[in-house]
Amino acid sequence: MTAYVENFTDALPSKERVAEVRKELEAAGVQYVMSAWIDLFGIPKTKPVPMSDFELLCMGKGPQFAVHSVSFVPELSPADPDQVMVPDLDAVYICPWDTSMAIIFADLFWMDKPYNVCPRQALKRAIHDAEKAGYVGYAGIEPEFIALRYDEDGKPVKAIDDDSSNMNLRRQAFGYDVEQTIDSMPFLKDMIDILEDLGWNIHDVVAEGAYSQFELDFHYTDLLEMADRLVFLRILLKEVAKEHGMFITFMPKPTMGDWRSGAHINFSLQSVDNPGENLFNSKDSSDGWSKEAIHAVGGLMAHAEAITAIACPTVNSYNGLVPRVGGFEGGTVTWAPTNITYGHNNRSAQFRLPQSRFCIENRAADMCMNVYLALGMTLGAAIKGITNKIDPGPATDRDLYAMTDEEFKELGIRRLPRNLSAATDALRDDALAKQVMGPVMRNSYIAYKVDEWERYHQAVTDWEVQEYLRLY
Repeated sequence: MTAYVENFTDALPSKERVAEVRKELEAAGVQYVMSAWIDLFGIPKTKPVPMSDFELLCMGKGPQFAVHSVSFVPELSPADPDQVMVPDLDAVYICPWDTSMAIIFADLFWMDKPYNVCPRQALKRAIHDAEKAGYVGYAGIEPEFIALRYDEDGKPVKAIDDDSSNMNLRRQAFGYDVEQTIDSMPFLKDMIDILEDLGWNIHDVVAEGAYSQFELDFHYTDLLEMADRLVFLRILLKEVAKEHGMFITFMPKPTMGDWRSGAHINFSLQSVDNPGENLFNSKDSSDGWSKEAIHAVGGLMAHAEAITAIACPTVNSYNGLVPRVGGFEGGTVTWAPTNITYGHNNRSAQFRLPQSRFCIENRAADMCMNVYLALGMTLGAAIKGITNKIDPGPATDRDLYAMTDEEFKELGIRRLPRNLSAATDALRDDALAKQVMGPVMRNSYIAYKVDEWERYHQAVTDWEVQEYLRLY
């Protein structure tokens, strides 16, 4: 992982490193390079260059970008200089669907300094600050998605089993099902083989709760590499799906009957002075969880609403953060988090202390998140919790869906934001968000989300028409 630096010149790789990577790429047959920076919403942007321009690209003399013209960052004008990207030669991915191309993740600079609306730079700065405090963060992410196809009428339907008959099962049969998994294997085998070749150490593939919904679980790594991997995975899934006549959606809740697609963040810390040892595991405690782990939970809970604004970033995200849904496939309980608390293996809580690993799992996250900002906020909140010894209170080891509002009030358990507007308000008031994102990026993000919420409320939905048109 390349270190965070404060000026453009120090970010440039050595000529020896450039030559080494070029040799590796040419040996693999790469002819075109897409150096990709990350926009405000976690989406990669690029201009392809031929390998003949590789050295210029690595020296920051490749394509320049008027980033402020496309990413809702209006603090700069058309008269201002463009942003320059520097490829991170530790973040090189040869495209498995077309090995003549490689994607290299990059950091943005402006006027010789880290660009203040570069999410990747924000995460690198958070990692740098954590290391100065003595900590290194690691994460694993559980990406969920739904595979779709277009039917003969051009309507999107579930790709593997759209359950379109009039004999729908009351309880969905897709989750974990052997037959459904076998039917999905032409697509899943390609993904498994690719992820194994990439060295991501994939552990399993899950036919999830909704029809044609899947989860891919691979090994954890450092925060920056995990963020790059998730962005690359989103590209990879879409490209492989096209080869099977399908397309992928990361929309958390495409229909009311779908289980929400999440992207749970599993976070842990190590000490700079004692690498390889998980700080969240203690041999001296009765349950194996260290004091650092519990204080980290306290920090995460203290900033939970603001983290949720980043990790659940769309209007649609909050349609999935509800306890029950009538007519729900598989029953009414959603298994989605609704309250800001933690528990031992409690999947109804926002933060779970799993029984199989020593990490803190944040269940309020989905695949639409800007993963760089989400991990930066997670790291910052956890370290604040440890540094300030924040007490999260006792664990909530009971079914939160069965608890009443009076019980929540008595125990001091807060509700997760109910919509994007409430989450955005929390982000605006959170000092950690200003520290991690910087004031310009935070203000730009908030401005876009306010606009998104206002545009949503200008739309008239089918539900409103059915509910009100003839009633009043």
